Amino acid sequence: MTATFTAVDSIRRKRDGLALTTAEIRSLVEGYVDGRIPDYQMSAFLMAVYFRGLCDREMTDLTMAMAHSGDMISFGDNPRIVDKHSTGGVGDKTSLVVVPLVAAAGVVVPKMSGRGLGHTGGTLDKLESIPGFRVFLSPEEFRRTVAEVGAAIVGQTGNLVPADKLLYALRDVTATVDSVGLIASSIMSKKIAGGAQRLVLDVKAGRGAFMPAPDRATELARAMTAIGKGVGLRVVAAVTSMDQPLGLAVGNALEVEEAIGCLKGEGPPDLQEEAVELGAHMLVLAGVEPDLPRARDRLTRTLSSGRGAEKFEQMVTAQGGDGRVVDDPRAVLPRAPVALEVTSAKAGWVRSIDALAVGHLTMRLGAGRQRKEDDIDPRVGVTLGAKVGDRLEQGALLGVVYAATDGDARAAARAFEKAFELASEPVPPPALFHGVVS
Repeated sequence: MTATFTAVDSIRRKRDGLALTTAEIRSLVEGYVDGRIPDYQMSAFLMAVYFRGLCDREMTDLTMAMAHSGDMISFGDNPRIVDKHSTGGVGDKTSLVVVPLVAAAGVVVPKMSGRGLGHTGGTLDKLESIPGFRVFLSPEEFRRTVAEVGAAIVGQTGNLVPADKLLYALRDVTATVDSVGLIASSIMSKKIAGGAQRLVLDVKAGRGAFMPAPDRATELARAMTAIGKGVGLRVVAAVTSMDQPLGLAVGNALEVEEAIGCLKGEGPPDLQEEAVELGAHMLVLAGVEPDLPRARDRLTRTLSSGRGAEKFEQMVTAQGGDGRVVDDPRAVLPRAPVALEVTSAKAGWVRSIDALAVGHLTMRLGAGRQRKEDDIDPRVGVTLGAKVGDRLEQGALLGVVYAATDGDARAAARAFEKAFELASEPVPPPALFHGVVS
């Protein structure tokens, strides 16, 4: 006889700290998607999970139930297909560099990305600053672009993982967003439904990350690799620093320009280092190189040759964008009408740059969203003139604010100056990587 489950029974069991069965979890997800389970019961379940957590098997079951709640995309059994995902940060444009870079080195990258929310930027928003670029492709267009170019970056469309869309909206209004098990299942369900077979994760830790504490970020990394193991998906998760902005640019068009420079071998050292390291893991997972040192060397040569920039141009053109952006980004990308330099009031070494404060001030300029339906201004943002560990003289450039109005620029400049903390003694540059979980 087939067992039957009620939402109340499952909520009670999870509330009491008991593990739910695979069938119970599937029944909860299916019932919520088709409307049989109301918001108030699913909210109670999410809160029970928030306090009681999920074991590895429960996380895997929840992930697969969500992934199979809608359409599934397949790219066949190609060992060179590898996906990449970042949990988000300030100035984090690594996907814009890593995807074309590793594609130029022989890896196939079908990547689904998201929009920014709050102080973190979104890859889709950045790409949409390129005139004509289409982030929403049909599954057929997505597969065709990946086959022809070797890479594509698209948004989640159609009936892909509807359970995650519903559950995320509910988590957002029930104070259950920052549950490791729920975050891990949400991310991994989208990756599995999107056809991922091998995956490199960039899990941010620090002031500008959703998981500020490195131990919590490592916990999330371990949860996602555990899910990968449970479903036969090869996963490597790097825990990276987000205490200061990554690179020098924060803002959509500004970050696209910086990413293009990096693909030409002219990027900031921290952005290039992180892109090469994440990309090296992708090359090893794909079997393109046997170990990380050789993979790093290959990608460094790919950057120097400009082949990564050529691949970016191919991807942009294939997705309807203006490919001239690679040769002359300043002529193609939108520019803010106001640029205001911010200088240091005293001399010293840069002890810290508050990534969260920088993210918030760029959001207030219009580069980000407080609500998902908010419009963004692709022109605005900031560029940094110094990083942690740099020596500054009085009057030296801290950075430049790009704004729509003079008033916006002056307000942002005051907040930008406060984001910098100077020391009277030398400060060592911070490490980019906290560790790797695989």
